[in-house]
Amino acid sequence: MRLSLAAIISFLLLTAALPALAQQPDTIYDEAKIPPYELPDPLKMENGAKVTSAEMWRKKRRPEIFQLFETQVFGRAPGKPPGLRFEVANVDEKALGGKATRKEVTIFFTGKSDGPTASLLLYLPNERKTPAPLFLGLNFRGNHAIHDDPGITLNKSWHSNNKDGSVENNKATEKSRGAEKSRWSVEMAIARGYGVGTIYYGDIDPDFHGERSWKNGVQPSFYKEGQTEPAADEWGSIGAWAWGLSRALDYLETDKNVDAKHVAVLGHSRLGKTSLWAGAADERFAIVISNNSGAGGAALSRRVFGETTGHLNKSFPHWFCGNYKKYSKNEAACPVDHHELIALIAPRPVYVASAEEDRWADPKGEFLSCLHAAPVYKLLGTDGISQTEFPKLSQPITSTVGYHIRPGAHDVTAYDWECFLNFADKHWKK
Repeated sequence: MRLSLAAIISFLLLTAALPALAQQPDTIYDEAKIPPYELPDPLKMENGAKVTSAEMWRKKRRPEIFQLFETQVFGRAPGKPPGLRFEVANVDEKALGGKATRKEVTIFFTGKSDGPTASLLLYLPNERKTPAPLFLGLNFRGNHAIHDDPGITLNKSWHSNNKDGSVENNKATEKSRGAEKSRWSVEMAIARGYGVGTIYYGDIDPDFHGERSWKNGVQPSFYKEGQTEPAADEWGSIGAWAWGLSRALDYLETDKNVDAKHVAVLGHSRLGKTSLWAGAADERFAIVISNNSGAGGAALSRRVFGETTGHLNKSFPHWFCGNYKKYSKNEAACPVDHHELIALIAPRPVYVASAEEDRWADPKGEFLSCLHAAPVYKLLGTDGISQTEFPKLSQPITSTVGYHIRPGAHDVTAYDWECFLNFADKHWKK
């Protein structure tokens, strides 16, 4: 079968871009070569005034920072659509050997049957006698890829089918079932009393760049008359993916078997960038988890270590809003840095995870963002981050701002999930 150009582009971006970019000659991997930089103070107003109270942060400073991220980095997104509706199907109360209830929820973003939709896959623990807290995140290769459960409906959107990343055709096959299972510790979460929810990110906005970027996802349904692409301060793909997570949370609030007050939003890599923005934009998410999110996510942009703003805008111009292009190789000109993205989540718990071999994502820069966000957390009455020194491998920090770095590469592992679950236990089971 002949693949479309868009499908080929999506495959190349997903499976080949990171290693190729990591070899670019202008990439800095030496701490000694990081240029001097100064971070914006999250507790200093644009008029120079110092933020001295939680009320001042909440009413004045936080809105300032949020608006800057919204207009200069991720882009403005619409609110909850008035026609939003859901349809529940494929319910199996004896999934995973009777340990869980599986259900699939179609989200109709505009309420129209012929409009954009996404499929939310849920697993909820059967042993719980009360509504389940839940981990919610997007996946890269279709809902059927997160587990080999034969009852999961094969995703209809294009994605790579084979576990080795090679392209076979542009439709899901049984061969691709469970292809991402190692990244989703569903049974572990169920055994700990947590539900798991996921959506294929391409359902919300296919990960293409070029002319087709703005024609295949949810954005066109919200264009003004005559509009053909987002304005310079409107949502790119990350903004759309984050918006889709909020629509999933809209559904979870209607499900009597879910504790919607205790939903953790999580993501890996570009979807880790997404989870941070989702958590900043939607304060209903009770915990926010970023795994290996790097530049544009948890890492400090001004360090220009590994992946940079320039790399992002060159290879993934559709991820961020148009205004973000101004800061390629010009990070100091950006009015915000990503410790302030983490600060926007305060006082809710946030957890950032890094991997030793994933230097492209700048593990130290991710930790430093946590450290420099801590003053806001402390102002709001939490412990912030309990450690100021970069931690040793596999030594998790579990204060309100949590962090770990583990051995290994750019991935999500069972160890990461164990840490995420422990973090939720600590902050939700007090």
